[in-house]
Amino acid sequence: MSCNQDFVAVDVETANADMGSICQIGIARYEGGSLSQQWNSYVDPEDIFDPVNISIHGIDEGIVRGAPKLPDIASRIQEEVEGRVVVCHTHFDRIAIRRAYFKYGLSVPGCTWLDSACVARRAWDEFARRGYGLQNVCETLGYKFAHHDALEDAKAAAHVILAAMSHTGLDVNGWLTRVRKPIDLSTSERKHSANRLLNSQSHRGSISQKGSAQEGNPEGPLYGEVLVFTGALTIPREGAAALAARIGCTVANAVTKRTTMLVVGDQDVRKLGGHERSAKHRKAEALILKGQPMRILAEGDFKELVRMADARASEGV
Repeated sequence: MSCNQDFVAVDVETANADMGSICQIGIARYEGGSLSQQWNSYVDPEDIFDPVNISIHGIDEGIVRGAPKLPDIASRIQEEVEGRVVVCHTHFDRIAIRRAYFKYGLSVPGCTWLDSACVARRAWDEFARRGYGLQNVCETLGYKFAHHDALEDAKAAAHVILAAMSHTGLDVNGWLTRVRKPIDLSTSERKHSANRLLNSQSHRGSISQKGSAQEGNPEGPLYGEVLVFTGALTIPREGAAALAARIGCTVANAVTKRTTMLVVGDQDVRKLGGHERSAKHRKAEALILKGQPMRILAEGDFKELVRMADARASEGV
C-alpha cells in the first residue's frame, strides 16, 4: 500500500487585527516526507501596522517598503498550493489568505486544507483539550524554531504533521479522514450526533443562555481558547457567544491572563488612538506587549472562522 507523505505547509503574518493584512508569507513543500522546496516573501499589505502586531513578529512599514503586494505574488502562491494538500496550524492562516485574496478580488487557489492543530489534538492525548498551540506542541516534540517568522512557522506545522504520521502510522490521506472524526474515537456515533444537534439548537436560540459567558464545545476545533468580545458587533452579543462556544471557545466577559482571543467589532478595529479603543481592547494589547499569547481579530474574521469550522463539522462522521 502506498504511503502519501506529500503536502505543502503555509503560514502568514499580518500587519494588524484585519486578518487580510498579510505582511509575510512562508511556504514549504514536502515530498515523501522530506522538505523539497521552500519560499518566503515579505508582502506590502497596503495597510497600517499595529504596534501590537509589530511586537509579535517584528515586521513594520520599513521592512515591507518595496516588497511585492499580494497580486504581485499571487501566481507564485497558486503554483505552490493549487491542487495540493495544504497544512496550516489552526484555521487562522487559511482565513487570512482568503480575506487577502477577496480584498483584491482574486480567486483563491483550490487546495485541500489540513489543520495541524486538529492533527496534534488527535495524535497525542496531552494536546487533546489544551496546549495545542504551535510553540507548545513543537517544544514538547523537541523541535526548535523561530516562532512568528512565516517560513519557520510553516516548517514547524509541517513537523507536527510528520511527527504525527510517524507516531500513529497514518499518512496524509489517513489524517484527512481522521480529523473529521471525534477526538476520542470511543465516543459513540449517537453521542457525537447528539452533541452536534445540541450545538446546532444552541445556535438557533432554542436553548437559553445566561448572558454571553459560555463554555466551549469540547469537540470544537478551538476548544481551549478563551474568547472575549468587545466593541459594537453586527450580531447580538449572545448570538456571537453561542457561535464561539459551538466551535470550542470558552466565552468570558472580561479580558484576563487566561484570555487567548479578543474579537473586536469591525467598525472599531481600526481606531488608532489608544484612548478610542475599549478598555478590553487596551487591556488585551497591554497583555500582548507583556508576552501573553493572544489574538485580536475583527468580527468579520471571527465569522469566517465560524464558517470554516462549521464546514469542517458538516463533513464529519
